[in-house]
Amino acid sequence: MRVGIVGTGLLGNAVGLNLLKRGHTLTAYNRTRSKTAELEQNGAKIVNSPKQVSESSDVVFTIVKNADAVRKVSFGDDCVACGKHDGLIVCDMSTINPISSKEIASEFASRGVAFLDTPVMGGPNVAITGELVMMVGGDKNTFEKCKGLLDDIANKVFHLGPNGTAHSVKLAMNLQIAMLSLALSEGITLARGAKIEPEVFLQILNSTYFKTGMSENKAYKMIKGEFAPTFTLANLRKDLDTINEAAESFGLNLPMATKANQVYQDAEENGFGQLDYTAILQYLEKHAKSK
Repeated sequence: MRVGIVGTGLLGNAVGLNLLKRGHTLTAYNRTRSKTAELEQNGAKIVNSPKQVSESSDVVFTIVKNADAVRKVSFGDDCVACGKHDGLIVCDMSTINPISSKEIASEFASRGVAFLDTPVMGGPNVAITGELVMMVGGDKNTFEKCKGLLDDIANKVFHLGPNGTAHSVKLAMNLQIAMLSLALSEGITLARGAKIEPEVFLQILNSTYFKTGMSENKAYKMIKGEFAPTFTLANLRKDLDTINEAAESFGLNLPMATKANQVYQDAEENGFGQLDYTAILQYLEKHAKSK
C-alpha cells in the first residue's frame, strides 16, 4: 500500500521506518521538517503539507499531540481532507478523547473519507519492529480493507467497535501506565529509605504475581537514573488530562486519576517533562526527601 504519515515524532518515525523495511511506499510530513530526516534517508518521500501526504497515499496515519492537532492537520489549511481521493482511509494513532474522535470521524464522513481510530500500546522500540498492540474503532469493512497494513504495524490488532471505542480503551491503558509507574517509583523510594538495595526489591517483586513488564524491564533503568524518553512525562501528563476529561463526559469521577494528574503536573512544572515518564521516580524521591 501507499502509506502516509502526518506527525513523525518518536512514534511516527519508528512506525515509518518499520513500514519502509516491509516494502511500503511512504510519504511523510512533519511541521518540523528536520524530524523527517531519518525517514527520508531510508527512502520516504517528504512533502510540505498534510494535503500532499493524502494525495500520494491510500492510507494516512495521523500521529500528533492532541485532538486539536488532529483537527488542524485533518481539516485546516492544506489538510489531509483537502487531498481527498477515491478509496482514501485516514487512521488516527494519536491519543485523544473518544468524544473528539467521534466528532472527527463524523467530519471526515461528511467529506466522504473513511476514518478509523488506531491508537497503539508500545513505544518506538517495538514500533520499529512491528510489535505494537493496536486497538481499532470504526467501520468493520474499512478495517478489513487495511487489515494487512495494520498487521505490519502491530502483532496484535483488536477491532473493538465503532469510532471512539479504541480511544476509550487506549485511555484506560495509559491510566495503567501512570499508576504502575507511580506504584513502582514509591516502592523503590521506600526500599531505598529503608537502606535496602532497590535491586533486591525488584528481584522479590518480579518473583511474584505482581510483576509487570515495567518492573521487569524499565525499572532497572529507573534505579540507575536512566530516563532517555520513549514516552515523555509531559505526554503522559497530557493523557491524564484527557483521561479525566473523558471520565467526566461519561459521568464518572476517577479520584486516583485526578490525584495522579496533579502529581505528574507538578513533576512537569519542576522540570521533568521532557524526560521519560518513569522519571516520576526522581520527582517522588525529591519530594519524599523534602518532607
